[in-house]
Amino acid sequence: MGKIRIIDLGVPIEPGLANNTPEIQHVSHATGVPGMMASFGCQKEDLSSGLGWAVDMVKMSTHDGTHVDAPWHYAPTSEGKKARTIDQMPLEWFYSDGVVIDMRHKPHGSGITIEDMKAALKKINYTLKPNDIVCIQTGADKLWGTPNYFGAGCGMTRESTLWVLNQGIHVVGTDAWGWDRPFWAQKEEFQKNHDKSILWAGHYVGIEKEYCHIEKLANLDKLPRPYGFKIACFPIKVVGGSAGWSRVVGIVEE
Repeated sequence: MGKIRIIDLGVPIEPGLANNTPEIQHVSHATGVPGMMASFGCQKEDLSSGLGWAVDMVKMSTHDGTHVDAPWHYAPTSEGKKARTIDQMPLEWFYSDGVVIDMRHKPHGSGITIEDMKAALKKINYTLKPNDIVCIQTGADKLWGTPNYFGAGCGMTRESTLWVLNQGIHVVGTDAWGWDRPFWAQKEEFQKNHDKSILWAGHYVGIEKEYCHIEKLANLDKLPRPYGFKIACFPIKVVGGSAGWSRVVGIVEE
């Protein structure tokens, strides 16, 4: 191997929080229901199996900062078995060839389709292969630290998420706040047609197909090319955790 360059692909944990003594508190799927109801403007029966998300608090959420979501975050089961927590995921998943899919042309709040993915891959002349780490570039990271960050960027849909995973992919990521479309976009659509299938649809794919995703990536534009580099995104081993913070980096051989 020749000389390598390491590029930071994450956002920081804000000062003052990480200095506290960790006190891990697990919040169950049942307890997560009111938060999802408020976020999406829906009822309990609109959520998959009537359950919400699980989160963990260590003086701050395990979903703060750049982090890797485990299948347990999406639901209690995955592929018909108890969903794995972040400490149970295989390390081999989190170091592999990376590819950046540029979706910065998509409007804020819009959904990324299978056709969008295919067109973007054709543009860079790349075919996804098993175990690639696929990063969606929305441009939302440029609003980090501003009030607009939370609602910025486009997001993956159920269909496009499944399509990527069906290429043999286990780990994906986004530079936006979350993998799905921003909450405001999901809520707005749900208020119009009450189609519960659009709520957290990309996350809920994990019920039938086990996968992890990285949220709050940054600096994907600093990679010199859309592929031909490695990504390391090993998550912190929070026992029983629905996510783990990660210092995600791109490793470029020069």
